[in-house]
Amino acid sequence: MDHLASFGNDPSDKPPCRGCSSNLVEPYIKCAECGPSPFLLCLQCFTRGFEFKKHESNHKYEIMTSDFPVLEPSWTAQEEMALLEAVMDCGFGNWQDVAYQMRTKNKEECEAHYMKNFINNPLFSSTLLNLRQIEEARTADTAIPFKPTDDPPRPTFDSLLSRDMAGYMPARADFMEEFDNYAEWDLKDIDFVDDDSDILHALKIAVVDIYHSRLKERGRRKKIIRDHGLINLRKFQILERRYPKEVQDLYDAMRRFARVVGPIEHDKFIESHALEFELRREIGRLQEYRRAGIQSFCSAKVYERVKQVREDERRKRTMLVDVLQYIQDGRACQQWLSKQAAIDAGITPVVTTITTSATGRRCAPPLNLTGLPGTEKLNDREKELCQVVRLVPGAYLEYKQALLNECRRQGGLRLAQARALIKIDVNKTRKIYDFLIKEGYINKA
Repeated sequence: MDHLASFGNDPSDKPPCRGCSSNLVEPYIKCAECGPSPFLLCLQCFTRGFEFKKHESNHKYEIMTSDFPVLEPSWTAQEEMALLEAVMDCGFGNWQDVAYQMRTKNKEECEAHYMKNFINNPLFSSTLLNLRQIEEARTADTAIPFKPTDDPPRPTFDSLLSRDMAGYMPARADFMEEFDNYAEWDLKDIDFVDDDSDILHALKIAVVDIYHSRLKERGRRKKIIRDHGLINLRKFQILERRYPKEVQDLYDAMRRFARVVGPIEHDKFIESHALEFELRREIGRLQEYRRAGIQSFCSAKVYERVKQVREDERRKRTMLVDVLQYIQDGRACQQWLSKQAAIDAGITPVVTTITTSATGRRCAPPLNLTGLPGTEKLNDREKELCQVVRLVPGAYLEYKQALLNECRRQGGLRLAQARALIKIDVNKTRKIYDFLIKEGYINKA
């Protein structure tokens, strides 16, 4: 009914006539070319051809009136608005006073029309709901769907997840320890008495004002946590990891500024930079095609296929260089060949050290991941772990998924359970377990 609000009976709802300054009475004229503020004229000034500044008498115009039916043929838009205003003024059910205020309808007509069209009309209520949803969708200013933590996790007391959530208690929707938890101590001994001096009274008032400012800061921090959905820390970290590494670094750097803007504005900022990164990468790929003389996407597919073959050949040459660096030591070369055979068979290599005839036992060099299946699915930190632990990416991904599933099933995971789950060297298991804990993939039981 907002569209009909301008057709009320109150003259103060509309600006006066621009020609004679009198109160406008329907029907009146609105210029369709002058704006943005409406240029309104009464019928008398319009018939005289009134002109003012940029307004000319030959401009297009609209006839403004509310003498048309909306819901029923016998009820005009003006009467509909008058009925709603009367119900608001007199109260629902007081149909005698509503009819007296309307003057054009009796109480039976007012009651029947209101109950039929505004109370017992499912089509009207569903229309309002659809209009509200359309308006919300139209005015939604967001880059990605954002929803705060409606149902935060409920970890056991003093668990790792409970500590990560800063002692948040979902049943009370509050924290076990507040920010500035001892702020009330400064007020516990203050007592306002009549014989206080003016200076002492002012000091006590100042202490109370300081306490109020500390309470505001406490409430501000809670609002930031609630608005940005920071209670569910694991879910927040998963959302971060969906970005490329370059955008993740920006996310980490800009997290401290999230308190300055709202969650939607902050997510829009990150999403815009993620989109910029994707566009730059795509532009770089197209520039590479242009430098190679490619002018069609069909040729680009051939180029990518040939480029992959070239990369595979380069990896093979790199592996040959790795073999040649051990060729002086027969036993070390034999161990390297056994390790590569195990990798090709999908078995975790058991060779962890290399013994040389000159220096004795020494630590094995980092594993070369070039060309190994599954390397492209690892981030930089995971690649470093596989190199140090000397674990092929395919085996690491299987162990990681097994630990994640067990942790999700039990709500936490202990090192002993991890060792029982993956049957490899205990030192490697500990390193993988500690790495997943540090990166936030799993949590201790």
